[in-house]
Amino acid sequence: MRPSHIRDAKQVKTMKANKYIVVTTALALMLTAGAATASAYQGDYTQKGPNCDEDRHEAMELAFENLDYSAWYDLMDGRGRVTQVITEDNFEKFAEAHALAEDGNYDAADEIRQELGLRGKGGEPMGAGYRGGNGEGNGAGQGQGKGGGYGRGNK
Repeated sequence: MRPSHIRDAKQVKTMKANKYIVVTTALALMLTAGAATASAYQGDYTQKGPNCDEDRHEAMELAFENLDYSAWYDLMDGRGRVTQVITEDNFEKFAEAHALAEDGNYDAADEIRQELGLRGKGGEPMGAGYRGGNGEGNGAGQGQGKGGGYGRGNK
């Protein structure tokens, strides 16, 4: 009779398989949680991201209140598509959309954001060729796919 601490090959194989399943499941859960956190705010201006900094947020609010495009642009530090779309010429309209959203008037804010070619509440794509460039948007040449962003292209 074998001592209880010595296992046969079948038990060892089963233990290794169980360990593999536990490790794989843990990794999958971590990846899923990370993806859920990232997607909870990307493109949705009503959500704060995981790296939200209160000092930067206050400075951003001042930039909007004072219609200070340069301060806003410096704070953005080239992050996101918004820095390519918002210019000094359309910043006042963008600040208006920001104020409307803060007041809870998301429909009006989204309307302005759509005019500017930005995403709306919830991160939904809005106009300006935002559909991966496959010609489904109305995007004045901003798309890169089959349709070139002009009306309906080939699918």
